[in-house]
Amino acid sequence: MSFHKIWLVLKREYLTRVKSKSFILLTALTPLALVAFFGIIVYINISETEVEKRIAIKDHTHVLAERLAEINPDRYFDVDNTPIDTLRSQILDEEIDGFIVLNDSVINQSKTPQLVHGGLGGISVISAVRSDLRDAIREERLVREQVPDKVREIFASRTGLDAIKLTEEGESEDNTIFASILGFALGFMIFFGILLYGSLLMRSVIEEKTNRVLEVIASSVKPLELMYGKLFGVLSIALTQFGIWILFYIGISIAAAPIATMIVEKQMSNMPQEAAQAASSFDPSTLENLVIDPSIFVFFILFFFLGFMIYSAIFAAIGAAVENEQDSQQFMPIVMIPIMGAYFLNTKVMQNPDSTLSTFVSLFPLSSPINMISRVASSKVPAWELIASILLMVLTFFGIMWLAAKIYRVGILMYGKKPTFKELAKWVRQD
Repeated sequence: MSFHKIWLVLKREYLTRVKSKSFILLTALTPLALVAFFGIIVYINISETEVEKRIAIKDHTHVLAERLAEINPDRYFDVDNTPIDTLRSQILDEEIDGFIVLNDSVINQSKTPQLVHGGLGGISVISAVRSDLRDAIREERLVREQVPDKVREIFASRTGLDAIKLTEEGESEDNTIFASILGFALGFMIFFGILLYGSLLMRSVIEEKTNRVLEVIASSVKPLELMYGKLFGVLSIALTQFGIWILFYIGISIAAAPIATMIVEKQMSNMPQEAAQAASSFDPSTLENLVIDPSIFVFFILFFFLGFMIYSAIFAAIGAAVENEQDSQQFMPIVMIPIMGAYFLNTKVMQNPDSTLSTFVSLFPLSSPINMISRVASSKVPAWELIASILLMVLTFFGIMWLAAKIYRVGILMYGKKPTFKELAKWVRQD
């Protein structure tokens, strides 16, 4: 096997793809979409975007309407003397958004009141009204039972929990939630990357086989040299793209907090006082949690590399065995079942990274690339599990590569015959 010829195929595959407009646009637009996403998050947090709904309260208790108005005077108003038919007409005429009839049974017997509305426009409004009603009714029941103010204060208090992460370097603020989300996101990127670039490799083989280009190439390059060259060429494209995105993210995450602070201060200076007070609840310093330990990206590249090598060998073999993408569909379950299973299980890993299931799927070679990165990001994974996961993936890669090479060697020059699984088994047994 000539490494020089493998390098020539790799170089050709890499330069052809990297210089394409689709690669340049995808590489450039993805980071811009990330910036736009975080910009929208900041804007939503500092902007007053909700259109307040007007809820009429027909209050037979003579106390709950007042309590609701204290909670939100812009949303609730008393209409004790207005007939229900009139309220229904006002809803249809869009003069009000809804009404609630309240009586003593709501307080004394915990009856559930009804909100009549013309379409409030979302779950959040109904949830807010329900929460306001609960607060108002609870407060009135406490008053009627003559509960002392001290007891009411204890009842209303809610104890928080600050988590501190202790390591050998010392104590630091815990960011488990962000770390879990990050792990899931990195797992998704590996899942997406394997499918995207694996499919790219398969289509590249199919296109060149269909156009008879491979017949010319195969006259000077051995099938295995061609396979390795194309595989590592596409891998280089993926690593280039991910590398650019990672560097961009590191820069953005470091600059996010000061930039957000500047935007928030400028925005608040142009707001009315009440809106500014609402916007001040957003703390730009929390964006500092977006700064990630660079070692996580090292693991990301490592697990993507191993995962891609395992699955790309299968993609390359499928591409060599068929003559068009339609014929490849019968073999796609070989790839899709394990990788989709790993992706769906990643939600379980994110929720409980130390469970027996999470440990198993992070060690199983076909699911390990996606699931182990989630555990590494969100919890402390024992060193032996990391080593075992890597070794198992390496061994799996060599096993699958041996099978794929057997299929690729025969299939790459096979035309006019739609292969079956039985036919592929014969190719594998050939010396």
